[in-house]
Amino acid sequence: MIYDNNCTLPKEYLELVQENGLEGLSEMIRLMVNQAMQFERENFLNARAYERSEDRTGYANGYKPKTVNTRVGKVTFAIPQVREGNFYPHALEKGLRSERALLLALAEMYVQGVSTRKVAAITEQLCGTNISATQVSRTAKMLDEELDAWRNRPLGETPYLFLDARYEKVRQSGCVRDAAILIASGVKSDGKRIILGVSLSLSEAEEHWRTFLESLIARGLSGVQLIVSDDHAGLKAARKAFLTGILWQRCLFHLQQNAQSYVPRKSMQKQVAEDIRMIFNAPSREKAEMYLAETVEKYAQIAPRLADWMEVNLPEGFSFFAFPVAHWKRIRTSNCLERVSQEIKRRTRVARVFPNESSCLRLVSAILMEIGEEWEFGRLYLQMDSE
Repeated sequence: MIYDNNCTLPKEYLELVQENGLEGLSEMIRLMVNQAMQFERENFLNARAYERSEDRTGYANGYKPKTVNTRVGKVTFAIPQVREGNFYPHALEKGLRSERALLLALAEMYVQGVSTRKVAAITEQLCGTNISATQVSRTAKMLDEELDAWRNRPLGETPYLFLDARYEKVRQSGCVRDAAILIASGVKSDGKRIILGVSLSLSEAEEHWRTFLESLIARGLSGVQLIVSDDHAGLKAARKAFLTGILWQRCLFHLQQNAQSYVPRKSMQKQVAEDIRMIFNAPSREKAEMYLAETVEKYAQIAPRLADWMEVNLPEGFSFFAFPVAHWKRIRTSNCLERVSQEIKRRTRVARVFPNESSCLRLVSAILMEIGEEWEFGRLYLQMDSE
């Protein structure tokens, strides 16, 4: 039996929350994680409880309690044991890494005296009132070692490379500044997605992108056939310097957004969007170029700036036509990274302003590491042998 992350929550779990609020939520978490760990032990043993099977690799040996601090309070889980040892459920650890990173960010604010009443209340609930700089430093060091090893792990052949950036607010010398977080993901030769790396800096955009791409190559990134990104000037310069000769696909989602800036009247926006979709939904590059020429001619008189922009910019979104048809929808946008960015935003908004760069990088890295683990053990993203 395999635990399905997408399964619908049992009705009794939802009723726990409805009837008991946060206390019900902690109980729901306990029940769900316990069930996931139970399924994990069954998979490890190749047999359900009390099942007779020739494929069995060992025997269950009861449970051991473990209490964990979470954002909904302390929860005591029942850790499944096996008689032969060498088993520990990953279901319990999944999520705790980013939980610790967020807690550290809040604790650092508290220790440095920049916390709000809300932050102080959260840290008191999660850590107790005795939070010291030494405790924060010791915990941060342990987590940073794990995350640093992940950020510097060797890479390999990655045919499709996706690049994007987002920003988080970070304190520096008493001022709040926007820190650029650069993220690289890709699709490996086996069709699985991978988080390749992350970097945070307050430096100039092009310099930051250059350093980031150089580090990916130094770690063994190879076999890149297509780069998918937005039309960021700093990224473009860095890409040409370190990934010369590789096809670049300008994200179609961003192209659609950029086009609207050249539409002279709001009443035209819907039609322009439809015309651009028609071009990129063409069955071949030749057809797309034909549709583009017709569309440029259509708007040449009524929207000349739009027509000129289309003629120059839309062909930058045609690179995906050179790859298998089955891959087109997945490689013509950077939407996979947009969803990653949204998840980071959802998890970092509790902190609002990070006390320093390392705190921000720690939490973002923990979140990305978890996402990468889900991708690694999840379904194929692309069938790489598609013709």
